[in-house]
Amino acid sequence: MSKNLYIAASEAEAGKSLIVLGMMNYISRHVTKVGFFRPFVKSADTWDDHIRLIHERFHLDFEYEEMYGMCNEEINRLIKEGDDDSIQTIILNKYKNLERKCDFVLIEGSDFKSHMSSYEFDFNIRVANNVGSPVVAVITGNDKNVVEVVNSVGLMKEMLAREGCTQLGTIVNRAKKRDVTSIKTLLDKDGKDSELNFVIPELDVLQKVSIRQIFDQLEAELIYGDDDHLNFLVSDIKIAAMGLENVLKNISGGDLIVTPADRLDILTALSLTLISGNFPKISGLVLTGNIPANKEYMLLLKGLQQLPIIILKVACDTFTTAMRIDSIHPELMPENEQRIALALGHFEDYVDSKLLTEKVTIERSGVVTPLMFEYELFERARAARKHIVLPEGTDERVLKAADILLRRNVVDITLLGNEDEIRKKASEFRLNIDDAGIIDPYDNDLTREYASIYYKLRQHKGITKETAIDLMHDVSYLGTMMVYKGHADGMVSGATHTTQHTIRPAFEFVKTKPGVSIVSGAFFMCMKDRVLVYADCAVNPNPNSEQLADIAISSAETAMKFGIEPRIAMLSYSTGDSGKGTDVEKVRKATEIVRQQRPDLKTEGPIQYDAAIDISVARTKMPDSEVAGKATIFIFPDLNTGNNTYKAVQRSANAIAIGPVLQGLNKPVNDLSRGCLVKDIVNLVVITAIQAQDHA
Repeated sequence: MSKNLYIAASEAEAGKSLIVLGMMNYISRHVTKVGFFRPFVKSADTWDDHIRLIHERFHLDFEYEEMYGMCNEEINRLIKEGDDDSIQTIILNKYKNLERKCDFVLIEGSDFKSHMSSYEFDFNIRVANNVGSPVVAVITGNDKNVVEVVNSVGLMKEMLAREGCTQLGTIVNRAKKRDVTSIKTLLDKDGKDSELNFVIPELDVLQKVSIRQIFDQLEAELIYGDDDHLNFLVSDIKIAAMGLENVLKNISGGDLIVTPADRLDILTALSLTLISGNFPKISGLVLTGNIPANKEYMLLLKGLQQLPIIILKVACDTFTTAMRIDSIHPELMPENEQRIALALGHFEDYVDSKLLTEKVTIERSGVVTPLMFEYELFERARAARKHIVLPEGTDERVLKAADILLRRNVVDITLLGNEDEIRKKASEFRLNIDDAGIIDPYDNDLTREYASIYYKLRQHKGITKETAIDLMHDVSYLGTMMVYKGHADGMVSGATHTTQHTIRPAFEFVKTKPGVSIVSGAFFMCMKDRVLVYADCAVNPNPNSEQLADIAISSAETAMKFGIEPRIAMLSYSTGDSGKGTDVEKVRKATEIVRQQRPDLKTEGPIQYDAAIDISVARTKMPDSEVAGKATIFIFPDLNTGNNTYKAVQRSANAIAIGPVLQGLNKPVNDLSRGCLVKDIVNLVVITAIQAQDHA
């Protein structure tokens, strides 16, 4: 069983970083301690772009110097001395030092971007053989027809076989989309059954550079714009040195405009295009020349609402700056979540994870890390794609989450809100929501139908027809009714609305499942090496014994739904029979109710938190318990305790808290925290989609 995998390209511009990102994402699903290694890098002082991407994206706990063999300067010196053996020995020793700390190491070969290109392929083969790694070859389909691609693959296989490399398979990247099926058919026909053969088409947006890359490469000064705007992509580079009228005629969406810093007329006009509905949105401006930015222009910018643009300043002249920008190659960068989501979605569309599992022999870990849990969530949601409605369609975080979810091809999305406002905001932040549905609460064909249904359901509560119509203009009621009617499979809201506003409609007409008396809120607490369930942390201030038992049973069902073995700890300030009092008795009674109703569930209580989670404490306080020290579900006696505990653990233990996941409703409606991040929204939408699979 191999503990490593070598990703090797035979030529430049093969898009190897996409393959590395996708493979690392796959491996992280199964392995706790994953390493990443490159045989050589350009510099020992500046982080290699690919190492930085993998290090930050997957939270690797290694120093930079542990993740590469040698830098160019060291290799060049030894090549001049004719000492190739020392090069291989140094790289092997550094690799082995890393391997000893890992369960699995993904190795990425060199880039073919230096004067050493003629040396690199043989170099990569030797390294792969020395470290004992099977090889996945990456072939570019860029500017090649079907025959040329297949011939390149055949040549690569022959060379690897001649050198005695273990070949796991081939990935053709950047192929013409129309050629994908033909290439795949020919590769499968000529290949062995034991080999992997995948063909990934070119995706134009991945070949665009970001302004962040330009900012870094030019070592430019950022004189205007937010850090997020550095992730804007550049569709084209244009020099603005002509008259203003011609400049405005020739700009296109996504352009990066390079212009002298003293062209105040051009700068002012281009800035104003961003607040006009009549011009395409440029990505940014680069002001050139060894002169300061105009003070009046900067004063004008500060007086405007924050514009969705980046403005950089460099000392070089306009022509030199444009040429330097044109020489920059596109890279995936860890700061650009939207682009990473697009890359992963593209990889997952064309690389069959089930086939990878069959062919890549990885020793699976019994530990569950946050990355493993998150990957499994995405895989399960994608396997039976659901439709989720997001009522807060004009919120920036919600729009960014929708963009990521659509790029990952995980769910179908409907946004609620004014369509013009939603599309304008999406355009400002360069988000792609073209595949999302949009429903305006004040302009749609559903309001009267939904109002009629709501009136029939709630007229016994004094609701009038007029009130019903008014309520269906409320995004929470409209979104919840979409779920009730089956026009959406689930709803996620709460980024800008209170919990009460979000979940009240669900309480009114979605209602609880048969046999469930109470709705509760659970969090998945993703620790370093395990995933736990905390409840109730969101809904019920002071549940009684019967309600606590109901929360425990619902939490066990939630845990099982997401692959967590349920071992329930009914928490109190006392363990076992040691304590007395009203609060302890409430928990003791709740524990007995759970045991009576669900004798199949392992349940312990009352029990203190330390005895529930720490095996050494458990041996002292409850040595014979099946739960103590091994609990996976923590049921808190009241909302005050639950809410504060999840937040304390989240902050102090650097845990990822996903939720709250509402339990007990007939159909999934989930509530966000108003302080949520984009990642929180993405995760909760994916969980909602998985919940909805039970209601298909």
